[in-house]
Amino acid sequence: MAANDGSLTGQSPPAAAPDFDRAVREAIDSKTKPVGALGRLEDLAAQLARVQQTLAPRAARCKLTVFAGDHGIATAGVSAYPPEVTRQMLLNFLAGGAAANVMARALGVDFTVVDAGVMGPAVEHPRLDSRRIAPGTLNFLEQPAMPVEQCESALRAGREIGSGGDHEVACFGEMGIGNTSSASLVAAKILGLPLDGLVGLGTGLDAAGLARKQRVLETAAARTPAELDPSAALREYGGFESVMLAGAVLGAAHAGKLVLVDGFIATVSALAAARLSPEVMGNLVFAHRSAETGHSVVLEALGASPLLDLGIRLGEGAGALLAWPLVRAAAAMLRDMASFESAGVSGRT
Repeated sequence: MAANDGSLTGQSPPAAAPDFDRAVREAIDSKTKPVGALGRLEDLAAQLARVQQTLAPRAARCKLTVFAGDHGIATAGVSAYPPEVTRQMLLNFLAGGAAANVMARALGVDFTVVDAGVMGPAVEHPRLDSRRIAPGTLNFLEQPAMPVEQCESALRAGREIGSGGDHEVACFGEMGIGNTSSASLVAAKILGLPLDGLVGLGTGLDAAGLARKQRVLETAAARTPAELDPSAALREYGGFESVMLAGAVLGAAHAGKLVLVDGFIATVSALAAARLSPEVMGNLVFAHRSAETGHSVVLEALGASPLLDLGIRLGEGAGALLAWPLVRAAAAMLRDMASFESAGVSGRT
């Protein structure tokens, strides 16, 4: 949703959205190029202009926030990796050694990691943002993943994180063993779809592991009605990291930021956020199409066409980071590229 006070641009928003949209289109079409020659980069520039409510949008700073949390369902053998990997990866993020760290450094993106609810004692580290709800969720095979109060706390913490900072663009990533299982069920319940098309290999299960994962999740799904509202779906099957990520999407969008949405798990969190507050869709850019099975299903349900398709299925916000240069280029095109008139170039006859 567009910022309504011009806080990112120092300019007042136009009085009427249709007039502003027309002005954006005219500004893009007047650049020294054939109409539509920059393809989807033009659409991206127009979206950024609407979010910031200016014909001279800025994309100078981007921040990646990775939320980490454990899942009780991981003990049911739904992942190729043991639950302790979540904590180990949290420490890897703090040491700067994960793919997300490397990509963020290469692209000049600020990086923060959040402990949303990792198993074991609290990690103490000066670069860690600790928002621990509990040391992991409950096993949703047997009961709701979290009580109402914990779900609300995670959403509130996410909103606070997402709304903070002076960066114009936000990326959100996640880490949590078992979270593709969680995301599959949250998506199935929000969309009222069967699990078949939403359950994938996750961290790299073999055929037997995938069949076991499918059976476990079908049993867990049978606990609740076929369709749930987003709050109930998050409470019954979500993870602290994915619920916090949904809150962060809401917070960032309401603060007038553009949000680069990562892969399957982040897109399911964005789905929940959009169902809670539909106007945030205008702030969301779907960065890439994950190789995880359910991602295309959720993208289609959202009517979203991602910018990139690189076969990535890592999480951590890695795919979102790779779309950041496209956003910078789109902003620069609309803000700095000469028009036919200013450059003295003859237009189309």
